[in-house]
Amino acid sequence: MARALRAETRPVFPPPDAMFAALRRTQPHDTRVVILGQDPYHTPGKADGLAFSIPDGFGGRLDSLGNIFREIETDLGGLRTKTSLDDWADQGVLLLNTALSVPQGAAKAHARLGWDTLVRQVIARLEDRPRAFVLWGGPAQRFAPTSPHHLVLTAPHPSPLSAHRGFFGSRPFSTVNTWLTTLGNSPIDWTDPL
Repeated sequence: MARALRAETRPVFPPPDAMFAALRRTQPHDTRVVILGQDPYHTPGKADGLAFSIPDGFGGRLDSLGNIFREIETDLGGLRTKTSLDDWADQGVLLLNTALSVPQGAAKAHARLGWDTLVRQVIARLEDRPRAFVLWGGPAQRFAPTSPHHLVLTAPHPSPLSAHRGFFGSRPFSTVNTWLTTLGNSPIDWTDPL
């Protein structure tokens, strides 16, 4: 994998120092929820190493993240405008993709580099206790955990190309919070931090 990344002639996102940001920021013992996506944004300035997250201050289109915000508003009645999802990660939400890198302008181009081995190891490590898994899109759904004590939610990817096929109206945020509170855990604050 490292050799393939070094041989890549196009810019790769996120930057190398952010490729493992999700795994550094949300440690296994802190993980309560896993949101699994496909691969990082392939547009310059968007990918920050947390799935679906975009650095605050980004001035372009929000694409998948904009649709996530729309579902938060519909599902919870609250607003989310902060594009960095670091506050979710700090609450125990592991924001992971099935591939941790992507070349500029080439979605899914690094899907076969071997990232799947790492992601399967992460999922296996998280089988030890009940966690909520939110799997958006076909690539993510292939990584569903096997233990029956988890909450597993699946929906189409929030991309503008597929969100209308069942992502909208899937109510993942309220469903996860209800499940967490049933277990005696605090809910995730999905809306803008105070």
